[in-house]
Amino acid sequence: MSAGTSSNAPAAADPSAPAGHRGPPPSTPAAARPRRRLPGVGTLARLALLTVGIVAAVLPFVWMLRTAIGPPQSALALDSNPIPSRVQFDSFDQAWHAGDLGPALLTGVGVSLAILALQLATAVPAAYAFACMRFRGRSALFAVVLATLLVPAQVTAVPNYVTISALGFADTRVGLVLPFMTHAGMIFMLRQYMSTIPDAVLDAARMDGLGTWRTLRSIIVPLAAPAIASVSVFSFLLSYNEYLWPLLVARSPGIATPPLALARLMTDSSSVIPDFAELAAAALIISLPSLAVFVVAQRRLAAGITGTGAGA
Repeated sequence: MSAGTSSNAPAAADPSAPAGHRGPPPSTPAAARPRRRLPGVGTLARLALLTVGIVAAVLPFVWMLRTAIGPPQSALALDSNPIPSRVQFDSFDQAWHAGDLGPALLTGVGVSLAILALQLATAVPAAYAFACMRFRGRSALFAVVLATLLVPAQVTAVPNYVTISALGFADTRVGLVLPFMTHAGMIFMLRQYMSTIPDAVLDAARMDGLGTWRTLRSIIVPLAAPAIASVSVFSFLLSYNEYLWPLLVARSPGIATPPLALARLMTDSSSVIPDFAELAAAALIISLPSLAVFVVAQRRLAAGITGTGAGA
């Protein structure tokens, strides 16, 4: 049989098709297409648990917002629903003036930032010493630092108050700051993060002639920026939400912190049942700095918690 009539010869090209065109690709059979797998039981269970956790975390905030913008005392009604019958914002104005929240917010933010600055100034060098320096008794001293985490804050409240009063700092903003100049938890978290920095980086810094403090400032601090951001957020939130120590020290209403102002707003109510709409509005107002700090630092916060350095 001749080559022109061979069954294995390719089909003649379409003369109307452009040069180099081989025709449409063969269609894929439906049976050969990859099927989309349905989520398994484990995946569904994790999604269900995640949904329950999100609802449990968000529901109190949503109900607080509903109470603040709803009619007074409507949250106590048996037929309360997530959508108030009438939206009003008078509670925010009443809470702002009745609770004197303006000075309280300034005091809370200022005290928290002062505590954060002092804690970073003490915890970062201490963590650097425990993680990157070799000296006698390092492990024992670090164990002592960790042991202080086992002591409840209520145990040291009275001795700290006696010391602050003896120094003449009671009922002052300085007295609100001094007992929190350092924090063992911050030292521990920073030390764990700095321990992951390779020794080759420190050796290279020594070969370049960098001293201890310059190495800390130029090498360690930039590399540990995610961890520093994480502990900074935690420190600010803990200091901003502190209630026991301001209750002991801040006797004057002018230096009341936001949690103390909220408590006084509830106790100073002349009615038997406090205005929960006003209290909810005050709680929303004093939570704004915490929300702002979290939104701004959430990327570095996640990177510092995971320890990956992402976002640095």
